Amino acid sequence: MLKQFVNGRILTPKGWLDGGSIVTDGNRIRAVSNINLHVVGAEIIDAKGGYIVPGGIDMHAHGGGGRDFIEGCEDAFRAAVNAHLKHGTTAIYPTLSSSTVPTIEAACTVCEKLMNEKDSPVLGLHIEGSYINRKQAGAQNPVLIKAPIIYEYESLLKKYKCIKRWDEAPELPGSVRFIKELRSHGVLSALTCTRATYEDVVKAHDAGMTHASHFYNAMPVVYKEHEFKVPGTVESVYALQDMTVEVIADGIHVPPVMLKIVYKIKGVEKTALITDSLAYAASEGDVSAEARVIMEDGVCKLADRSVLAGSIATMDVLIRTCIQKAEIPMIDVFRMASETPAKIMGVFDRKGSIEEGKDADLMVFDKDINLTYVMQMGKEITNNL
Repeated sequence: MLKQFVNGRILTPKGWLDGGSIVTDGNRIRAVSNINLHVVGAEIIDAKGGYIVPGGIDMHAHGGGGRDFIEGCEDAFRAAVNAHLKHGTTAIYPTLSSSTVPTIEAACTVCEKLMNEKDSPVLGLHIEGSYINRKQAGAQNPVLIKAPIIYEYESLLKKYKCIKRWDEAPELPGSVRFIKELRSHGVLSALTCTRATYEDVVKAHDAGMTHASHFYNAMPVVYKEHEFKVPGTVESVYALQDMTVEVIADGIHVPPVMLKIVYKIKGVEKTALITDSLAYAASEGDVSAEARVIMEDGVCKLADRSVLAGSIATMDVLIRTCIQKAEIPMIDVFRMASETPAKIMGVFDRKGSIEEGKDADLMVFDKDINLTYVMQMGKEITNNL
């Protein structure tokens, strides 16, 4: 069925288009025009003077709607994905924190099933851990933390094609071999939960690591050793201009002024917005946190308040925070929510921008940056995935 979006500012690769329209045909964008004459037979979707932008792509989300992807069951995957869809995430990479091999295998099985469904919003699996630094593990289970194990990751990478990204701490022994193995399988390698030095980051980068997970979180900034300053992982990533980063843009994990700094240094082309959301995100009604976790100040924390345990943000929250609190130009914020993650994950050929022939993944925001409409692969989002 044809649908025509009118009466809104349309974000195109060339910038804002005013007074134009978008026509979708099934799951694809059929046309982007600078005129808004009614197309015969098309259902009109009136943006009411708002912003029509590409659908959000979340490349780092652990759960939502009261469910966690680590559960490894179809019900949990569908509930979490559906919860995020309603907040503007039209494509998602379900994320596992440090897990056992059987847990990873169960999640891979579900993920591959969903990926093979027509018009699925699930684009692949993201594994964060267990190859991380114990001292930067945050709320992750310390029992599962270890250095890369060759037979373990080789077996998983050969068996499952859904693994699209794997994060680790590059200072661990065996890291370089692991990174090279990831790259040979076309899997994005990213640093996470780390105390990597500049030398560690350079060595990992040379091996093929190109991305930094939840930038600024679970990694050191510049520090002192005796009387000398030492660059932290953050400064090391800044120094490597081609490394991309992602930020939990809830204004809490990374304060607004720091979001602005990341944007100014890395730029829109190298910065993606992520939720890093836990099961408590996008939940309707009360969702009880596990005993060791509390929800306070708009985030999840360990009960002793020693560290942040995760985010409860959604895509629309990230966008509003960056525009209204970090004061990043609106056009670039929308690009960091869609275009940049699409390019990082290698799916920009079909997602991440409003162009003829691309997937019909769209969001509409009103003038106050409130999300008013979501389309995923041509379907208006309802309560059922």
